[in-house]
Amino acid sequence: MTTTDDTNDPAPNPHATAEQVEAALSDTKLAQVLYHDWEAETYDEKWSISFDERCIDYARGRLDLILPEAQLPYGRAMELGCGTGFFLLNLMQSGVAEKGSVTDLSPGMVKVALRNAENLGLDVDGRVADAESIPYEDDSFDLVVGHAVLHHIPDVEKSLREVLRVLKPGGRFIFAGEPSTYGDFYARWMSRATWWATTNVTRFGPLKAWRRPQEELDESSRAAALEAVVDIHTFSPQDLENLATRAGAVDVRSASEELAAAMLGWPVRTFEAAVPSEKLGWGWARFAFGGWKRMTWIDDNILRKVVPPEFFYNVLITGVKPAS
Repeated sequence: MTTTDDTNDPAPNPHATAEQVEAALSDTKLAQVLYHDWEAETYDEKWSISFDERCIDYARGRLDLILPEAQLPYGRAMELGCGTGFFLLNLMQSGVAEKGSVTDLSPGMVKVALRNAENLGLDVDGRVADAESIPYEDDSFDLVVGHAVLHHIPDVEKSLREVLRVLKPGGRFIFAGEPSTYGDFYARWMSRATWWATTNVTRFGPLKAWRRPQEELDESSRAAALEAVVDIHTFSPQDLENLATRAGAVDVRSASEELAAAMLGWPVRTFEAAVPSEKLGWGWARFAFGGWKRMTWIDDNILRKVVPPEFFYNVLITGVKPAS
């Protein structure tokens, strides 16, 4: 059963204009809605999101990394800033939770997440929601999760207080995929360099066939301008531990992952955004996924032992609502 509240209207701006982007540059939450509504229908394709074994294993791996001793399943779970439902729906498929709720500031994303849940036969409801004012009662959930969401929220500590409010006493939150300060620096640098090189090299001769139409490149540039507005924060592991502790959580712990994997992944994703999709076949997909897996092995088995955690790209954080 999949149900929804407040998502019957169409997404307000599936394709933002240059004027709308300009207006959103000074309004963070407007930018969040514009950007994520714009991206909603193509988000899964853009980020290679699926709901099969590949992404089920990835989502479950994040939980196992930060909480290897988890007692499963949780009863009712909520995803904050759900996007298309990637994290919660794949966790549910792996047996982490029995029932779910998805929330996002973007109506377009909530619609897609609920559609994905329905296609998977999962028991999920959804609401359009501001992370700083979650529209659920106190003590509603056993688990709250999120993936790459905290860095979009203006007041992260306020949002974590809301998360603790809607958790049952003893309930836990887990957030993964948050950009580290160092990781965000090198990821953005590599993405910009890849975009510049790809879009300039493909201007000439036979390589023009590898260039997306200019209107698509312009649209990607407008989306990138919005993305720069919606990505508000970066963190160190200690930053997130401090925020969670100040919000009132106990049993707070952090972890980090992806260094070599990020240095491959960001140029790959940028290249994919700059060239026509029909040019990238199964061989490219095998290279990209296989390369990411090999780099992840290097991160887990070599770099994690010698590189400080703050240099890895992704930060994870977990904590518990006090029992009393």
